Amino acid sequence: MPDEGNPLTLRLEQLILGAERRYTPFQAARSAGVSMELASRFWRAMGFADIGQAKALTEADVLALRRLAGLVEAGLLSEPMAVQVARSTGQTTARLAEWQIDSFLEGLTEPPEPGMTRTEVTYPLVELLLPELEEFLVYVWRRQLAAATGRVVQAGDDEEMVDRRLAVGFADLVGFTRLTRRMEEEELGELVEAFETTAADLVAAHGGRLIKTLGDEVLFAADEAATASEIALRLIETMTHDETMPELRVGIAFGTVTTRMGDVFGTTVNLASRLTSIAPKDAVLVDGAFAEELMRSGDAPESEAEAAAAEKEGEAPASPYRFALQPMWQRPVRGLGIVEPWLLTRRG
Repeated sequence: MPDEGNPLTLRLEQLILGAERRYTPFQAARSAGVSMELASRFWRAMGFADIGQAKALTEADVLALRRLAGLVEAGLLSEPMAVQVARSTGQTTARLAEWQIDSFLEGLTEPPEPGMTRTEVTYPLVELLLPELEEFLVYVWRRQLAAATGRVVQAGDDEEMVDRRLAVGFADLVGFTRLTRRMEEEELGELVEAFETTAADLVAAHGGRLIKTLGDEVLFAADEAATASEIALRLIETMTHDETMPELRVGIAFGTVTTRMGDVFGTTVNLASRLTSIAPKDAVLVDGAFAEELMRSGDAPESEAEAAAAEKEGEAPASPYRFALQPMWQRPVRGLGIVEPWLLTRRG
């Protein structure tokens, strides 16, 4: 909650929220027709701190409570699902808002003239940007919602909507811990941002989905093994040609994945993470199920030696294989037993 003793902070809050403070939490809950207990659950799920009985809420807060409660009353959402909606929306938009303030507004609000304060610049700038950013946010959300809905509708059955077979990959910068000790904070921030931006662009361009970024690591998913292969190899190739970037290693697994709030969980995800940790520098390791899926789809030969011999004799298939797979030594992987990784490369 903004500092009540700072007039500009309150003016900015009123500008952004589009309304002035009118309600205590109890009054807002009563006006929305929900219990204080449920209202508190919703607010905490959205990431807002408890404020006691301070008069700090607006008409928009009442409307949000009324809408969530209305979805439950109409039977469209269960109460736990409504709380989950509040939590997922709060977590996602909190990160977006922090990024916009830290990386976006901070640079734009540098005083343009001597004697001007950042405070004098911020209000008119926010006033100009707010409607544009709001429209853009809604546009991107609708686009993402349409894409996600399409993937769910294409699922074979109801179980596949939650537990689906996907290719899941981790891409990890090698030696990142050492870099943190050698590089200045600003340099390190620029490197991480460049890595995340490059990875996000490549994942999106080749038909995958970026699940999350973890500084020196990105997690992505794809419906097809061939799509994940192309993304992984493009990442390695792109980073290798960038002298400012450290080496990269990628691990991918294929199998059943549980999806929750935009994240992915399960043994397949754990296996992809373990494969990444044992992958050689600038290389891609995949599990046996992923290798089988590539062979089944005709994107990699079952036997590299036989494929090479057939090509040499002019008997290559009409659609040449895109990828090559080389079995590596079996090894025990913590928590997952014995795993036989395959080295994935590009043919030709």
